[in-house]
Amino acid sequence: MVYDILIKNGCVVDGTGATRFMADVAVKDGAIVEIGEVTGEAKETIDASGKIVCPGFVDPHTHYDAQISWDTLLSSSSEHGVTTVVLGNCGVGVAPCKTDQREMTKADLITVEGMSGESLTAGINWQWETFPEYMDVAEAQQLAINTAFLVPMAPFRTFVLGEEASERGATADEIDELTEMLNTAMNAGAFGFSLSLMNQHIGWQGKPLATRLASKEELKAYSRVLKQLNRGIIEVAVVKEIGTLGQDEYDVLDLLLTESDRPVSWLAVFNRMDRPDAAANMLAKADPLIKRGAIPQVLSRPLTAEFSLNSNPLILADTIAGQVLFNRPVEEIAATCRDAEFRKQLRDDMDAGSIFAGQFPATLVSSVQNPELEKYVGKTVGEIAAERGTDAFDTFFDLALEDNLAMRFVGAAANNDWDRIPELINDPRTMIGLSDGGAHCDMLCEAGYATFMLGHWVREKKAMSLEYAIKRITSEPADIFGLKDRGRLKVGYPADLVIFDEQNVGSDARPTVRYDLPAGAPRLYSQAKGIERVIVNGKSIFRDGEPTGIQSGKVLRSGEYA
Repeated sequence: MVYDILIKNGCVVDGTGATRFMADVAVKDGAIVEIGEVTGEAKETIDASGKIVCPGFVDPHTHYDAQISWDTLLSSSSEHGVTTVVLGNCGVGVAPCKTDQREMTKADLITVEGMSGESLTAGINWQWETFPEYMDVAEAQQLAINTAFLVPMAPFRTFVLGEEASERGATADEIDELTEMLNTAMNAGAFGFSLSLMNQHIGWQGKPLATRLASKEELKAYSRVLKQLNRGIIEVAVVKEIGTLGQDEYDVLDLLLTESDRPVSWLAVFNRMDRPDAAANMLAKADPLIKRGAIPQVLSRPLTAEFSLNSNPLILADTIAGQVLFNRPVEEIAATCRDAEFRKQLRDDMDAGSIFAGQFPATLVSSVQNPELEKYVGKTVGEIAAERGTDAFDTFFDLALEDNLAMRFVGAAANNDWDRIPELINDPRTMIGLSDGGAHCDMLCEAGYATFMLGHWVREKKAMSLEYAIKRITSEPADIFGLKDRGRLKVGYPADLVIFDEQNVGSDARPTVRYDLPAGAPRLYSQAKGIERVIVNGKSIFRDGEPTGIQSGKVLRSGEYA
């Protein structure tokens, strides 16, 4: 046999958590055909001496739904060794969508996921109306990596209820139509459905994201579709206050588990500086649900965001007062920010439980447009407030106004305590992910979470073994989503492989800015280090950190795994 690829002398970490071992790996016709001491000819032989050979990483939480229209690499995830991504999270997406609903659909992506409206207008090709048509378009795009799709229920509700989707629950007839559409999408290959119940998730005209208006009867009906099919997963953004699992949120998870009899992945568990035991308390409260299949998602580093008030003030979206700043001209936003009554109401709202409450003093000024304000770049709002003898909350808004709201800030809303992150990423009850790849492009970029974890937590901090870390980002998410042939190095499985240098793998804690979105919009980009080869379905899509131009990804369909 002449192999397509023969990887020689590598140290294999197979994704199961088993101890690493020395072996060759042979690939033929897109699959792994031998693991061990392999002899024979190959079209390409790779010397992996001193390198790790492992399964491609599986990212369970991305938002590349729009980006597939203009970026077949799905960057920057692919260069970090991610070979499979799950799209359609948090209830938002681009399908289904009628022609006259495109602005409403884009508004969800702009306000919930922080995407550029100009980029969406210029970049989405809208070659679909139904969800199965959208999946077919994705397949025709011939992407570089594999994609698995969740059904986002916000555009489904908008498709059926129109503008009223953000105002009311569905009628019995509408529920029937929605469940029939969901069933059709599942039969087309979707891996489940997603929704958001979070207060900060708002959409068209500043109204609640459509899934927040779904009634219990709707949720039961959606769940029963999965129960009848006996496949699929539910993903739900449910936690309204970081570090707290409220009883209503607990009850929703209970309902979804009971009615679907399927796994329910939920957002999210973070630690908090002001309440050190918050994450542990959340997990303890959720433990009865976790034992039934409720899987909390966690992040491998602080939840840090870069933002300004003139584009998408997402940090204020979970407050009633802050929601008036969305989808408005800069002049109106500025007038509101000057208003003393607005500031008072916002203070009260944030004190009542905002994710950004108490974070203004530590918020950093990252860039300005007004040259007279350059002296503040690199300083925290708290430091500037001390210089001025003012309050950090007011100083934040004063600074933004002095720069015509263009000033950009960096703030950490959660996971601020680095010392407690290992508790979350080592806990087998959790699922590591939350990259949000494709979303919040001007605010954050966690696409490098896997390489960061391998570099920082495994090599530098020795907080977990390499074998366990790789298991957590390969076979574990693959198993949760029912991707039975991904996430492991095993003879007969598709050849999704990563070769990396254990001593150099990683990614920077802060991403860089690139102006490569449609219409020239900026995005934050995470560059990988130490990834020498990324192989998808037996073909190399990255070699020595550079794309090869090969696009060998597949649209994975749930029916193939039933």
